[in-house]
Amino acid sequence: MSEFKLQMRVYFEDTDAAGIVYHANYLKFMERARTEWLRFLGYDQRDLNREHQVGFVVRKMDIDFIRPAYLDDQIEVVSTVKRCGKASIVFVQSVARGNEYADEHANLQVLCRAEVKVGCIDLNTGSPQAMAEKLYREIKNAS
Repeated sequence: MSEFKLQMRVYFEDTDAAGIVYHANYLKFMERARTEWLRFLGYDQRDLNREHQVGFVVRKMDIDFIRPAYLDDQIEVVSTVKRCGKASIVFVQSVARGNEYADEHANLQVLCRAEVKVGCIDLNTGSPQAMAEKLYREIKNAS
């Protein structure tokens, strides 16, 4: 399985009064990474919506909050396709930061990990919809 990595910084708007990332914002980080992964494959969400009247929605998520992220942390969201069906994709995603006590070659410190199932839906009806064959093949080849 190939990984897609997206780096970002934790901003004030992502944190609570104590400077700790609010739990719901990990979901936003993961959503951004899935969107950028799709863009990396050559697909823009707007184009899928406009041209094919399909979109991706989160169907199920199993998430484990391991340790906190803090204001100004540089984090990395790693996304891997675990399974791809005609109308759904299961991702394994993690949010991590570099370990301040390790050298530059050390592994990242995992902060949050999730398994996320997204479904492809017809935007007009809200019903499950098979992905375009080309998109399906590219996802299968990338995973």
